[in-house]
Amino acid sequence: MWTSPGQNQSWVSEFILLGFSSDPTFNRILFVTFLLLYLSSILGNGLIVTLICLDTHLHTPMYFFLCVLSLLDMGYVTTTVPQMLVHLLARSHTMSFAGCWLQMYMFSALGLSESIIFVIMAYDRYVAICYPLHYTVILTWGLCTWLAAGTLACGFFFSLIHTFLTMRLPYCGPNMVNHYFCEGPSVRILACMDTHLIEMVDLVISVFMVVAPLSLILASYIRIAQAILKIKSMQGRCKSFSTCASHLTVITLFYAPATYIYIRPNSSYSPEQDKQISLFYNVFTALLNPVVYSLRNKDIKEAFLKVMGQDRLAC
Repeated sequence: MWTSPGQNQSWVSEFILLGFSSDPTFNRILFVTFLLLYLSSILGNGLIVTLICLDTHLHTPMYFFLCVLSLLDMGYVTTTVPQMLVHLLARSHTMSFAGCWLQMYMFSALGLSESIIFVIMAYDRYVAICYPLHYTVILTWGLCTWLAAGTLACGFFFSLIHTFLTMRLPYCGPNMVNHYFCEGPSVRILACMDTHLIEMVDLVISVFMVVAPLSLILASYIRIAQAILKIKSMQGRCKSFSTCASHLTVITLFYAPATYIYIRPNSSYSPEQDKQISLFYNVFTALLNPVVYSLRNKDIKEAFLKVMGQDRLAC
């Protein structure tokens, strides 16, 4: 649908999301698959948040940031998947211009916030391993609160710039977005004007919010590796490496596909490939975070068994 502000102009008032397939049978299979993935990610991350809140032994900076990550993951996946599930069964795949604007803003804000929280979690591990005796002195609850608030502020601020510059472009048709949600690059390609300047601004934001965090994480883990190699006890080394391994796994799953999507020119845009890649940092990362952190984390397992034991006693 288009609205006409003038005799020679027409502006898009809604977008049509093409999704993955036009085959109803295949879409029903995708619906069941993504519904299970969505519910699993919400339940998994929700369980981590609940355990951290209930068990006082988990009231440490490390688990505070893990709780923030889980909350971001739940919001991140909820921004896109429920609407995708509706479109998999519905005949109409339209989304209003305002709805697309809001989805793009929230998706970018939560994604950028998540990229920063990974840096803070790397800093937390750096302090815990390199300065264990000063851990609680350096990472006070006041500092942790400010770091979490600053993470959200940066994420939502830079997302506002990205979304405003993308959605203020003139869209005069076609209005078919070859994606399952309104992601910046897939929408921007429909603009009926040169988007080179917007691409450059997006690249600067991506470098600041992706390359810079990755560099800080790499620097932190180089120092962590140096500190671990100085530990004489093999058991101590294994425990330290195990603590960091889960964090590195999640970082790889999140940053690798996100870097490919956002730090590349529009000329290499491939809709079908991008839809599949975006599933990794949107859906699968949110699902795997609780799995990785719970399976490799003794404290989370003990907290779960403790809560389950209390429930049984209550019954």
